[in-house]
Amino acid sequence: ENFTLLSRVRNKPYDVFGCWLNETNLISGNLHRIGRITSCSVLWLNNAFQGIESENVNVVKRLFKIQNLNASTIRTVMVADCSRYDSPDLLLDYEEQLAASSTCPVFDLGSDSEEEEAKPKQIPEPAVQELPDERGVTAEDGLQQFFDDIMEGRVRPAMTETELETKVAELFVRNRTKPPELNLLSTDSNSKTKYLIFTTGCLTYSPHQIGIKRILPHQMTTAGPVLGEERRSDEFFDSLDHVIDIHGHIIGMGLSPDHRYLYVNSRAWPRDCVISDPMQPPPIAEEIDLHVFDLKTMKEVKRALRAHRAYTPNEECFFIFLDVSRDFVA
Repeated sequence: ENFTLLSRVRNKPYDVFGCWLNETNLISGNLHRIGRITSCSVLWLNNAFQGIESENVNVVKRLFKIQNLNASTIRTVMVADCSRYDSPDLLLDYEEQLAASSTCPVFDLGSDSEEEEAKPKQIPEPAVQELPDERGVTAEDGLQQFFDDIMEGRVRPAMTETELETKVAELFVRNRTKPPELNLLSTDSNSKTKYLIFTTGCLTYSPHQIGIKRILPHQMTTAGPVLGEERRSDEFFDSLDHVIDIHGHIIGMGLSPDHRYLYVNSRAWPRDCVISDPMQPPPIAEEIDLHVFDLKTMKEVKRALRAHRAYTPNEECFFIFLDVSRDFVA
């Protein structure tokens, strides 16, 4: 009746957006600059009703701390509740989708023809490959030696300042990242599992990947130490449990009512594009593609739909928020 303010939550930059984890806690984020194109996104768990009786009770707790490479940031945070997968009143009939071709052809709703064009699956490349050379030295050891030579003046760097910053950040994150808790797909019981889902990237500032991080039951409360008692001093960042590469600019995401399927709007990059400057993302297609991913298998299950066009350039891209009901995607 009196419109009492229950909580004030910090959320910066704005396009983290934030979301509810459960009925009492919500997730927000903020961004910390580390270098010119390297940053760190911190995701926070906030008590939505922050009136407390004791100053010793947490109203906010750090959830995850994730390194961002090549000017990318975490955006459009949402939570999928795996316990809803088999709920009878939410369950959708996806037999047709699951039987669809694994190559995920594109069906263009905006054209006059009904021909489908095949679309190749994009396979993300690892950031740094650990391949031993003929002397038995890993790529990481070679990179470390390269940095030592630069710092001690034995060699001049054969790369730009931006490329060097990214290589340093990759090396640091490899040695200072907490490993995943569990295999994302190995769990038998989804009753209490929730997934934190967000757009991210590794090549440029345009959001071109979907990051997925499992939220464990003990992480779903603001109780306990703010920084987490399980974190060792060398575990500076948290790793992602799964990454889906879209090979294009993601402009919207939405969950099906049963939270099993993730719908993603994107505008594709040219097939063979090479990104040499993270501040210069590739041109994006006018066609808007709608992809559907099964969060139980982490695979694309439904052929991509294409219905709308957009004409903004890649540096002025925008969001088209999705809403998914039992029968429609809006």
